[in-house]
Amino acid sequence: MVDDALVKKLERITLQLRYDVVQMIGVGKAGHLGGSSSLAELMAVLYFYVMKIDSSNPTAAWRDYLLLSKGHAALIQYAALCELGFFPRSELHRVKSLEGLLQGHPDLSIPGIEAVTGSLGQGLSISLGIALACRLDQKKNHIYVVMGDGEQSEGQLWEAAMAASNFKVDNLTAFLDWNKVQATGATKDIFSVPDLGRKWASFGWEVFESPGHDIRSIIETIEKAKAVKGKPSIVILDTVKGKGFSFAEHNAAFHNGIMDQATYEQALKELDQKKRELNA
Repeated sequence: MVDDALVKKLERITLQLRYDVVQMIGVGKAGHLGGSSSLAELMAVLYFYVMKIDSSNPTAAWRDYLLLSKGHAALIQYAALCELGFFPRSELHRVKSLEGLLQGHPDLSIPGIEAVTGSLGQGLSISLGIALACRLDQKKNHIYVVMGDGEQSEGQLWEAAMAASNFKVDNLTAFLDWNKVQATGATKDIFSVPDLGRKWASFGWEVFESPGHDIRSIIETIEKAKAVKGKPSIVILDTVKGKGFSFAEHNAAFHNGIMDQATYEQALKELDQKKRELNA
């Protein structure tokens, strides 16, 4: 049973992460609001409850790993790392600038980032390599990787999926951000990959599904996935692109869109309303 107080705490953290993403993008600058917002709850659960990490020792040998294969959603990962103290808050205001630490995609120069990602389809391969290395070294680290649904059309991803099953890698948990919209439109219209759950099961993975914006369900599903032995697990998260912002939800224009002053103020207004509801 997941404690109500924990759920409320993580909901507040989720809200703060969305505030951070909006402020990183700001006015007149392109930013991946849609795909970052669809991952906010998952990032809150992983970074602030599930994972073993230490911001004062980002490369600790005992740490858990999180790789964001859909590296274009880096803003939500930066928000979580910042809230945990991996780097100063001032860096959030210098995103994608030459003088800033935080670039458009994850980079190994950033504390807490485990791999350079963003070329889609590669994150699962890298995660599998880390998981196998940890197993060879008899380490108890757990590796998490987050993929997008548009990414499911990449061939390298499925090669890694077969290998993970073949080698019975059970210290690896994958997440699929099934928000159904990619850069230029609906995923099903661009490159349809139907029956994702059945497809992953046919590749030898244990498949779980969860509402992607339900904190309690995400926690319970991760616990089930981690309990699986002898095979890798994947959690398919049913999410909404642009979740939390009425103008961005289900809207491909905000995959990497630009907010004008009015839209930026609307985003903050909607977050403020959610904050009032959480504090009621």
